[in-house]
Amino acid sequence: MRNRISGLTVRRRLFQILLGGIALFLALIIRLGYVQLWEGGELAARAEESWRRNIPVTAKRGEILDRNGVRLAYNISSPTVMAIPAQIENPGETAERLALALDMKKEDVYRLVTKRELIVRIQPGGRKISAEKAAEIRDMNLPGIVVAEDNKRYYPYGSLAAHVLGFTGIDNQGLTGVELSYDKMLSGISGSVSFLSDAGGRRMPGSSDTYSEPKDGLHLQLTIDYMIQTIIERELDDAMVRLQPNAALAIAMNPNTGEILGMASRPTYEPDRYREVPSEVYNRNLPIWMTYEPGSTFKIITLAAALEEGKVDLLGERFHDPGAIEVGGARLRCWKKGGHGSQTFLEVVENSCNPGFVTLGQRLGKDVLFQYIRNFGFGTKTGIDLRGEENGILFKPERVGPVELATTSFGQGVSVTPIQQVAAISAAINGGTLYRPHVAKALIHPDTGEIVQQFEPEAVRRVISPETSDKIREALESVVARGTGRNAFIDGYRVGGKTGTAQKVVNGRYSPTEHIVSFIGFAPADDPQIVVYVAVDNPRGIQFGGLVSAPIVRNILADALPELGVKPRKEQLEKKLNYGDTPIVTVPNLVGKTVSDLYEDLNMNFNLAASGSGSVVIRQAPAAGERVERGSTIRIYLGKDDA
Repeated sequence: MRNRISGLTVRRRLFQILLGGIALFLALIIRLGYVQLWEGGELAARAEESWRRNIPVTAKRGEILDRNGVRLAYNISSPTVMAIPAQIENPGETAERLALALDMKKEDVYRLVTKRELIVRIQPGGRKISAEKAAEIRDMNLPGIVVAEDNKRYYPYGSLAAHVLGFTGIDNQGLTGVELSYDKMLSGISGSVSFLSDAGGRRMPGSSDTYSEPKDGLHLQLTIDYMIQTIIERELDDAMVRLQPNAALAIAMNPNTGEILGMASRPTYEPDRYREVPSEVYNRNLPIWMTYEPGSTFKIITLAAALEEGKVDLLGERFHDPGAIEVGGARLRCWKKGGHGSQTFLEVVENSCNPGFVTLGQRLGKDVLFQYIRNFGFGTKTGIDLRGEENGILFKPERVGPVELATTSFGQGVSVTPIQQVAAISAAINGGTLYRPHVAKALIHPDTGEIVQQFEPEAVRRVISPETSDKIREALESVVARGTGRNAFIDGYRVGGKTGTAQKVVNGRYSPTEHIVSFIGFAPADDPQIVVYVAVDNPRGIQFGGLVSAPIVRNILADALPELGVKPRKEQLEKKLNYGDTPIVTVPNLVGKTVSDLYEDLNMNFNLAASGSGSVVIRQAPAAGERVERGSTIRIYLGKDDA
């Protein structure tokens, strides 16, 4: 018997279905309302974002300035050609016209403009083009081709400070020098011009472009002084021509702050054209990368340790130098054949006497001497804010025997960098504080000119007492006035310094013919404002630091001190004259004298060059009271006697 479904059941079920449908419909309405009212904005934004295409607008890279505001690196307009393939109507014609304008192959351009990408750079020919070329491309009015604003780095002084500044890549990213060290601060944040397009990349009709302004990078002010840098580079260029060495380098630093005032090396390059030189030229900043045995400049550290430990009385005790000293079965010679004989320890310093410094090293002992060497910063990086710095090499303690102790005391057997030497010697003469060298002075806002960050001097540690530092300055001033550093003497300025002549290691052996000759000098000797170090690698001819590098340091100091506002003074140690040296004499006052009186006053010390008519001197140059080398020319101007 078949069950029959009553009409009531059917109506009940239909009603339930109706209620379910209404509930589902209400749920859909509520969901749609929620999406429309609550999530609509976010979904619309996400949809728009998927439609939006961005053309980048590069931020301006911050400028690099010297300590006085001279612009050493800045940007020039250099636009980039970009393609939006979906908007290009005739790829063949577009490729042909672009290839001709950008000096590229048509097939290369065609491959780029037909890529299945939203935006493509036309490179390499379309990257960093001139303003004139950009105007030419714009005038073509090619659909889908955009000329985007861009810029490239410009270094107005060519190779000046090249290794400090470094250079940037095609995308304005820093690759070497401070361009790399401070890349994040210099780069800024790029902006964009954006538009809406469909899935095929075609611009949506009626839509408008949106411009997101880039945030320009900060300006970087360096501690470098443009004028001092120019002086250094002039002297290095001259040395390369005269001496024909393998390489040469120079560093100038404020010993009281660690601020680098100038730094350069040869060979060098132009940052705009770095691809034209071997990579080792631009990758190796010799003042911080090169390591070698320092020679006698290192004796300053031995002297500092001996004075601080009370192991020597410079004037109160004497030392006899027979020309060599026996240590551990090795015979260590003085540079002067036959030795210096009996001398005070101040004269040991003046004469750069190897046996005398071996004796100081023996008095100190290996543990004490090497502790001072490490305290002065050798064996570790200085931490200068440039990439590529080396550590140098010291003997391991267990390998230091009597011979190693002896050779280290006069700068042989250890390996150091130029920047380590400058930092260490600065500590020895500035009162005893080791400072971290640095080239960055401040970060500056590009729009307001306000200082965003100031880089303050950073003291690492105290290494010797101020009293010891005073004695070192006096001893090194005596080296320049009376000893091996006489070629760095500047009349009117108190100069201290030390020579260095180190044999190069070639194929594991000391070369008898190749040397690195150096000199480190500072002034004024009683209140140092600048330290200058110069090293020349294997110069042609004579290879002694006192003859090769000391005159270069003298020239740098003579021109740099006036730039720093340091005025000459009359009080200084008199220069000890050796055979062949030219005496320094004072220029007499010739103004008001008659021609017949002149030669009696000149006393054969000067030459005369006269101009004008008359019988009385009305002007002269150099002025009375100036000090010049004997035999110099005085220019006189003659006029009438008005008396």
